[in-house]
Amino acid sequence: MAAPKRGRSASAQSKPGRSLALILIAIVALTGGMFLSGHTTPRLGIDLAGGTSITLKAKADQGSAINKANMDTAVDIMNRRVNGLGVSEAEVQTQGTDNIIVNIPKGTNSKEAQDQVGTTAKLYFRPVLASQPTGAAAQSPSPSASPSGGSSSKPSTSPSSSASSQQKASSGSSGSASPSATATSQGRAVSDALKADSTPSPSASASGSGKPSATPSASPSGGTNTDSKLQAQYAALDCSKPTDRANAGKNAKPGESTVACGEIDKAWYKYLLGPAAVDGTEVKKAQAVFDTQGAAGWQVQMTFTGSGAKKFSDITGELAKNQPPQNEFGIVLDGQVVSSPYVSSAITGGQAEISGSFKQEEAQSLANMLSYGALPLSFQEQSVTTVTAALGGEQLHAGLLAGAIGLALVVIYLVVYYRGLSLVAMASLVVSAILTYVIMSLLGPAIGFALNLPAVCGAIVAIGITADSFIVYFERIRDEIREGRTLRPAVERAWPRARRTILVSDFVSFLAAAVLFIVTVGKVQGFAFTLGLTTLLDVVVVFLFTKPLMTLLARRRFFASGHKWSGLDPKSLGAKPPLRRTRRPAGPVAGPVDPKEA
Repeated sequence: MAAPKRGRSASAQSKPGRSLALILIAIVALTGGMFLSGHTTPRLGIDLAGGTSITLKAKADQGSAINKANMDTAVDIMNRRVNGLGVSEAEVQTQGTDNIIVNIPKGTNSKEAQDQVGTTAKLYFRPVLASQPTGAAAQSPSPSASPSGGSSSKPSTSPSSSASSQQKASSGSSGSASPSATATSQGRAVSDALKADSTPSPSASASGSGKPSATPSASPSGGTNTDSKLQAQYAALDCSKPTDRANAGKNAKPGESTVACGEIDKAWYKYLLGPAAVDGTEVKKAQAVFDTQGAAGWQVQMTFTGSGAKKFSDITGELAKNQPPQNEFGIVLDGQVVSSPYVSSAITGGQAEISGSFKQEEAQSLANMLSYGALPLSFQEQSVTTVTAALGGEQLHAGLLAGAIGLALVVIYLVVYYRGLSLVAMASLVVSAILTYVIMSLLGPAIGFALNLPAVCGAIVAIGITADSFIVYFERIRDEIREGRTLRPAVERAWPRARRTILVSDFVSFLAAAVLFIVTVGKVQGFAFTLGLTTLLDVVVVFLFTKPLMTLLARRRFFASGHKWSGLDPKSLGAKPPLRRTRRPAGPVAGPVDPKEA
């Protein structure tokens, strides 16, 4: 029984190079990925690198009250909206009773985040009654789309919350029907139009503007939801002017027709919109997905609530009967048309897809607006300021200095107490530091991780956790030497006991970090995340580097002979005489024989 066990042990001892090669390959691969990505330093949080601070003031409108519940809901929605852009370490918090402060770290797309956070009005789906290019777009027509209705002619949406051109809404379950030649021969495919019942549509004619547009002489008339004042507003509206865009549809109520602006391929269009048919609160979920089965590419999938599904089915059934642009619905957020898809058939089942020549960022941006567009309150942007790294230079320097001092003290302790074994500990600390740095650099662009001051503190605390693992293993080895064993069997016999202790200790640390990450918000999460990450890396380093390296060094004369500077001198450790195998006596056994072998 003992022989096979010794054989397995010898086999395990003879191949420590595999583990060392594995961790070396991992370090090289991660470092190569870091340089290839171009992100060779960790992304810093707002307290270290500065960023953008946005102050929003709540307004009570349409019966909504400014109270703690509504403010907390708004903070949660804004936080999810910013995180939907991949922005991490952004701070969204209330200030006083009616203000919300949004701090966005430097290095993220703060302009896009500002657009989405500041776009805080309610989201509505309104039928398009008329649409027309304005300004330079009206004078410089774009080439018309092919009459085939294929998706290849669909231009992509602008990533800055603009109206999307040539998009199509279809049922998520039944697939999308192709638009007719009539719908696309005018140069713009639109999707999911929502049209108010019994509201006559203004006539539209084909033009070279690249989208169906109402002719200058055509004006909506005869409908219950339009009047001469609205007609005059639509005729006079020039969306290429910032002042006109800011005032378009201002203070419009959901049950009234209105005018609005939207941007398509850097050209502004004006819209005449009917009463809201579906409220943004009735969008249960929206997500950007890539169509791997067909040629649709990136698309936005929507799921409606029970009441929203019924309304959406009814209105899309009406819109499908109309000609462009009256078969479109405008997705209106903060008075601006962010998308105007068309519909070719009624969409039932509460599932819908918006497809077009989307890029991933454009599809995600639209999905974020649909998911998080409806807020319980309206907000007015009070100020947008650039935050300097107030704590940055000095505090980062102080934090790094504290870490260097702590590391130096640990190294001094290891050298004084463990002597030669300190080389193993320091090499392991270097490997752990390299892995931590590279992974933090990669996590910045990957998940938006930003290194803030609490995260730096977590990394400093991790030095002690990592050193503790080495100490546990070294002490187990020294205990075996005190029992009279030589170094090579001592290294192997000490490992199972040390391994259990290290795993239990690291599990407790990781569990504490996980709980802290879940129950806290803001910067404290940076501390918890870094602590958890370094704890996992500690396990990897101890198993794949420290233990194999110790196995190799046990074969070297300096350590194996118990040199006084090796830290494993049997005499200084008070070792017992070496245990040796005793010969079994021929007669009856007088007492137990110790089967252990040095």
